[in-house]
Amino acid sequence: MKSVGIGDLTGSRSRFALSGPDWGGPISFIDGDSAPNEADGRNPPPWPVVGIGAHHEGGAEKLDTFVEDGFDPFQIRKAVEACPIAAATLVQLLRLLPSLGLKDGLVAESLAYAALQGGNEHRTWLARRAPPDAKRGPGAVRLVREGDTVIATLDRAGAGNAIDRSMRDALSEAFALVNLDPTITSITLRGEGRCFSVGADIGEFGTTLDPATAHAIRRRTLPANQAVLCADRFVAEIDGACVGAGLELAAFAGRVTATRRSWFQLPELAMGIIPGAGGCVSLTRRIGRHRTALLVLSGRRLSAKKALEWGLVDALVD
Repeated sequence: MKSVGIGDLTGSRSRFALSGPDWGGPISFIDGDSAPNEADGRNPPPWPVVGIGAHHEGGAEKLDTFVEDGFDPFQIRKAVEACPIAAATLVQLLRLLPSLGLKDGLVAESLAYAALQGGNEHRTWLARRAPPDAKRGPGAVRLVREGDTVIATLDRAGAGNAIDRSMRDALSEAFALVNLDPTITSITLRGEGRCFSVGADIGEFGTTLDPATAHAIRRRTLPANQAVLCADRFVAEIDGACVGAGLELAAFAGRVTATRRSWFQLPELAMGIIPGAGGCVSLTRRIGRHRTALLVLSGRRLSAKKALEWGLVDALVD
């Protein structure tokens, strides 16, 4: 097998205007020093364009992400090549989101997610996943009101607080309650046990066969629809794993704290989809679209320390 170095991955600025197979999709790497600047009117291709090495703010808007320290460009390329349509859909959406408001962004995210739900990449993942654990009971969200505050606890510790349909409905209702009651000054979201949440219950993936129907359901029941309306009163307290849908919802909070042992991950690309619980919107608002793309395209875990450095969390607690 031929050895490949970083130099073999990168292209020059002169190739930026090219599209199609001549430029080598489904992912293109650009030397950060030769990234196009904002004054360059040429548009990026419809797949991820990733900068490597030093980068300048002037060219950042023309790239989808930069390979930061601790991230492997070869692993990113491998992940994108495995699910190129999902990766392309992700970056096209992230390019669009800065021009949209929160509510419109959630609509756009759901539509993009729905398109991928009906795609071959996601169907292939569904066919290969392990059978759902039939012994798992439905999840719950425990609500306690203490004066003018509400404590909402994800209560499914035996399943890593995986968020199922019943928990999504309960979370949506909890945030709706806050929005209806101005006497509630804050809602704090926690996870029971040693894990905040491992994300959506993957056993429920594929249960709604029609992507259009799935989009309609998300527009009515997605907790993010209500959470964005009370973000200034929303506090997320993370301890342990904070993955997928759990991270996506927590990132809407006006304040996010995490224990030092916590870690964060967006693993959706390997499933042939993108974050669909509001995460493309919430993380873009917190850490920007470049780092959001980096998290999704790499699938890499992020430590609590790095999450604080990025602004994904606001404070570390013991």
